[in-house]
Amino acid sequence: MSERILAINPGSTSTKVGLFEGENQVFTKTLRHPAEAVTGPLPKQLEMRRGVVLALLEEEGVELKALTAVVGRGGLLKPLVSGTYEVNETMKKDLLEGTFGMHASNMGGLIASEIGAAIGAKAYIVDPVVVDELAPVARLTGMPEIERKSIFHALNQKAVSKRYAKETGVPYEELRLIVAHMGGGITVGAHIGGKVVDVNNGLDGEGPFSPERAGSLPVGQLVELCYSTKYKVGEMKHKIVGGGGLVAHLGTFDALEIERRIEAGDEQALSLYQAMGYRIAKEIAAQGAVLAGKVDAIILTGGLAYSDLLMKMIEERISYLGSVVRIPGEDELRALSEGVLRVLRGEEEAKEYGGETRWLENTTSSF
Repeated sequence: MSERILAINPGSTSTKVGLFEGENQVFTKTLRHPAEAVTGPLPKQLEMRRGVVLALLEEEGVELKALTAVVGRGGLLKPLVSGTYEVNETMKKDLLEGTFGMHASNMGGLIASEIGAAIGAKAYIVDPVVVDELAPVARLTGMPEIERKSIFHALNQKAVSKRYAKETGVPYEELRLIVAHMGGGITVGAHIGGKVVDVNNGLDGEGPFSPERAGSLPVGQLVELCYSTKYKVGEMKHKIVGGGGLVAHLGTFDALEIERRIEAGDEQALSLYQAMGYRIAKEIAAQGAVLAGKVDAIILTGGLAYSDLLMKMIEERISYLGSVVRIPGEDELRALSEGVLRVLRGEEEAKEYGGETRWLENTTSSF
């Protein structure tokens, strides 16, 4: 029998669950939680979320002891090198206490660990958002007090890169790729030697604006707005992440709704969509400079990659850099399962949380 892997991805108001046999998906389900169940401290939600996952498995007739491994979405941890990590006590402590921040995804590794421990199976996380492989030159800024951070869609960027490598028969470590993940947030990474040596911090608002994030802004004007006393700290942060980008201008972050408005002749919606595509293309071109113009492929992924209109706007500006490949969507459950599968099949070794260091090798000469 193929490896049976249970994948769990907790979100703010739902928990996604998937069962995989080898490369094959048995099922995926989204379990939505009532508002009253997901309020208050996240650790208090653990029992509820574990319970609904176990209830689903019983409903689907899944024999727990037949599971080979359990994997959860990686949460906010210390900066990590890319890979699949076995959940250990140090990781559980950091996730539970929110040592590096509290987010719903923190519960992924914790739920996986509890289910795995009950049946004698190992629990893992794969490529959390804090994967940090930035080259030293990419960290520095013009202000000594500020160093650039690596926070991006590592799980999907790594997964689609490795799928592309497998399809082309070229090892991921030998490819020079630009990967643009485009969803509620947008991150564009330069992949070389199997590492993401530069990427915009999509969480803090760096890079292109997106459906709900403001993106990079003129710093002087932003400082003036912050000190204008018009907005409180929390309000400013919301204007940058959650309430910025398309939703700030158009009142919606739904790309399908915006495209319907464009088809109906809404010139403002069209202008903003064009501007977003323009900014994404600029970010991709900037990563082309990181790779010194030697680009094997540009991979466009995430939910927005389904949009023919937006992809055309981007592709016409960046196709000169190299082959453009579309891998739409962000199949996080499959990506989690694939990460564990590589470990189970001996293609990668599981890493130990607490024993790794950030990648600090100076590779400037290889760009």
